[in-house]
Amino acid sequence: MSAFLLSVHVLAAILTIGPVAIAASMFPRLARLALAAPDEPGRVAAVRILHRITRVYAVIGVLVPVFGLATAASIGVLGDRWLIVSMILTAGAATMLIALILPGQKRVVGALDTGESMPDGTARRLGMVTGVFNLLWAIVVVLMIYRPGSTTGVGR
Repeated sequence: MSAFLLSVHVLAAILTIGPVAIAASMFPRLARLALAAPDEPGRVAAVRILHRITRVYAVIGVLVPVFGLATAASIGVLGDRWLIVSMILTAGAATMLIALILPGQKRVVGALDTGESMPDGTARRLGMVTGVFNLLWAIVVVLMIYRPGSTTGVGR
């Protein structure tokens, strides 16, 4: 059962967190271009699509920690420090996504839809926040692979 849960956890991470990380990373650059020249064909549509990908896959991404916790419980590592740090970083990344990235993207899309201007640096700040979001996920991935005390021999 542990192997199944781990497989679903890893698969969910690849199929949900990956698209969120990529779409959120591409959004700020395309948002800057669209805000500068909204009449250029396809720019506004691309920004909308990236926001939708980020939003939809973020919702589906809830499966990652759910199956991660189930896997951790099944192999008896819920109290391990590396897992607790991973859970804290995951919560931090989720908070950034929900509180900063998605609302920031929504504001940009709204401004493009209504034709209103955005303060200078909005897309740049969104890019910075997205970079931190992706860094948190990268650290979680390293912790998941390194796993101090792992029986795989990695990290010994």
